[in-house]
Amino acid sequence: MRRATVIAIAAVSVLGAACATASSSTSAGAPSPSSSLSASECAQNATLANDGMLTIGTDNPAYPPYFEGGTPKGSEWKINDPSTGKGFESAVAYEIAKRMGFSPDQVTWIVVPFDQSYAPGPKDFDFDINQISYKPQRANAVDFSESYYDVNQALVAVKGTPIASATTIDDLKQYSLAAPLGTTSYDTITNVIQPTTEAGVFNTLDDTVAALNAGTVDGIVVDLPTALYLADPYVQEVKNGVVVGQFPLPAEGSTEYFGTVQPKDSSLTPCIDAALQEMKADGTLKSLQQEWLSEKTNVGTVPEFSS
Repeated sequence: MRRATVIAIAAVSVLGAACATASSSTSAGAPSPSSSLSASECAQNATLANDGMLTIGTDNPAYPPYFEGGTPKGSEWKINDPSTGKGFESAVAYEIAKRMGFSPDQVTWIVVPFDQSYAPGPKDFDFDINQISYKPQRANAVDFSESYYDVNQALVAVKGTPIASATTIDDLKQYSLAAPLGTTSYDTITNVIQPTTEAGVFNTLDDTVAALNAGTVDGIVVDLPTALYLADPYVQEVKNGVVVGQFPLPAEGSTEYFGTVQPKDSSLTPCIDAALQEMKADGTLKSLQQEWLSEKTNVGTVPEFSS
């Protein structure tokens, strides 16, 4: 499936505001560079998984809007090949690599299932980028970079169904909801919505979407950019899908954010942080957010659920 590249007629101002927050200060709980070295100076002394190469992991399929550009014939990648440099996370990864002194032909991508990226144990990658939210318990086993995107969650349903008219979090409690396993989306269901029936949990996003399309669940919770893709009328991942609403960002200091993941105590972590700080300071990160997450959505403005 290829994501439509139609520029949105109606700007998603709420998403733009959410994107802007990620280019501000370091998010709570994120590590900071241990020196004033630039990203490229820092990376000269970093230990890599493979000498002379920067190995980056992500899951397969690689979904829009985080990865774009499709796949060449015979590729192992489904939907999108991360090496295109297209899509938000692919573009961020290559910008980090460039600032650390790596050329595009020194970057290689490997498949790493989402729940294996932050699992204890040795890693075959230098960093993983896959919408992985920082959690203290995850950081016990791996390193996290500082934020490259502050994120909130959203609910996707089918147009015309009763849940599609919900406007408050309390309205959602009576419905059957689902999210992928091990995600903060699932945490949003159990901790924020607290539905009266047990939340559904599926191994992959594909399985979660399939459950909604089959009518097994009333709605699914995913991060906002993914919700905009799933409900895109030109994509139809969710048939007749609608983004019912988005959940408010947590209180300041506890904002959920995506960070790159490195092996525990990686010498590359401060280098990635330095690269991200450079990207925030000169506006590059904000520009990438606008290009891939704001300007290419066809859904329109998404309301925020009230309590």
